[in-house]
Amino acid sequence: MIRIDRTCLISAGSGLLLAAAFPLPDLYPLAWVALIPLLLVMQERPFASGFSAGSAFFAAVLYWLNIVMTTYGGLHPVPALFAYLFLVFYLALFFAAATWATCRLKEAFNLPYLLSLPILWVALEYLRGLLLTGFPWALLGYSQQNFSSAIQSADVTGVYGVSLLLVAVNCALAWLLRAPRERFAWLGLAATLLAATSHFGYGFWRLQQPLDQRQETLEVALIQGNIDQALKWNPAHRHATVENYLQLSQAAVEKGAELLIWPEAATPFFFQDPLELAEQVRRLPVQTGRYLLLGSPAYEQVAVEDYRYYNSAYLLSPAGKTLGRSDKIHLVPFGEYVPLGSLLSFINKLVVGVGDFSPGTVNPLALNGHKLGVLVCYEAIFPELARDYVRQGSGLLVNLTNDAWFGRSSAPYQHLAMTRFRAIENRIWIARAANTGISALIAPSGEVTLAGPLFESAALTGQVGLGSEATFYTRFGDLFAQACLLLSGAVLLLSLRRSRRK
Repeated sequence: MIRIDRTCLISAGSGLLLAAAFPLPDLYPLAWVALIPLLLVMQERPFASGFSAGSAFFAAVLYWLNIVMTTYGGLHPVPALFAYLFLVFYLALFFAAATWATCRLKEAFNLPYLLSLPILWVALEYLRGLLLTGFPWALLGYSQQNFSSAIQSADVTGVYGVSLLLVAVNCALAWLLRAPRERFAWLGLAATLLAATSHFGYGFWRLQQPLDQRQETLEVALIQGNIDQALKWNPAHRHATVENYLQLSQAAVEKGAELLIWPEAATPFFFQDPLELAEQVRRLPVQTGRYLLLGSPAYEQVAVEDYRYYNSAYLLSPAGKTLGRSDKIHLVPFGEYVPLGSLLSFINKLVVGVGDFSPGTVNPLALNGHKLGVLVCYEAIFPELARDYVRQGSGLLVNLTNDAWFGRSSAPYQHLAMTRFRAIENRIWIARAANTGISALIAPSGEVTLAGPLFESAALTGQVGLGSEATFYTRFGDLFAQACLLLSGAVLLLSLRRSRRK
């Protein structure tokens, strides 16, 4: 049990300051100083201080999970609260591990926080995106989504390079506050400022390049149906849902759209079945002479009375033919499947649907000589998936999502903020169609060139470029974060061996 004292309270204050740097309220400059209170007290209780900061941070950033679980997931508030706190405390362990390991290295090797915590922080953020299927939501670097010069380095280091710089600046300032007369503190600040200058200089230089221009372009329409989640799967509302999407699509065609994009699970039925509603959808590209990309559940029969279900996207040609299907790869635990289902069969899924979904594979869809990489739902927060699609030839990433689950919370803004980094990492355009918003077009510079409102029907049309730039990140992926992980592991093992010798 964590004992609450002055150290924990100060550390929790750091976590709350850090949370305020994320959308919403999106006070991103706070991230450059938010960790200072934690850094000034964490040596008193290395593990508890980090755990307190992490608990406060994730409790504030992920408050909307209670909306998902109770309003839309149908869970009673009491078990929903326990599930929420369990996730918050699990994620807080990564903060605690970072502060504990930093203090251990300080004791073993007299390493300043500035030389250890930034690397350890990145290593643990990277692990957070891998362990237990991964949940890399609200990595520190994402807080700078609106600071354009600070995030262009993502095409080299991914979001992790931004995280490292933020932690380094906090460490340098805290060191100077703790020992203002110490020469090494000033040298640490000077080195950090030099690194920051180089970082921002690269960002400024990249922004001067024609990042967003492409020789070939495409006029796309983001069809935001704004279908109430409570009505979405009600059979009585299927006709109204389809009619809504058809009318919005017709309006977009009149504005010159060449590709119509509907969001995740836009059709509340299996599009592959020979239904009249499916035929109405299929007639749309024929009548308009446009391509149509739509989200729909899908299934495959693998044996008698044995089916696999998928959360999918279909691409239709102007002739109404299915050009391809792309299935969601990274499924939502307890939302689209129950992990260890044979052991946890007593746990119901949050999403009421046809059954447990199966993961697909990376399968870009061919569109008139180009390829589309489709990221479904929160797949946009996993950088390796976007990178895989680009490496397999995708010249446009499309994010189909249904953020209605989040309600009127900060989550849709946080989700969009993270998606912007996928564009920068691979220097590629992203078209994002969301059922209730925020639908958006994102340029390779990370700039949101077009965005729709929340909880309103809309047909947003705009131009995207086709093609991607062969960035360092696209070639080598999370090499930077992996190097931080290896270095952290090596130094911690060295400190362990040293302590055993003593």
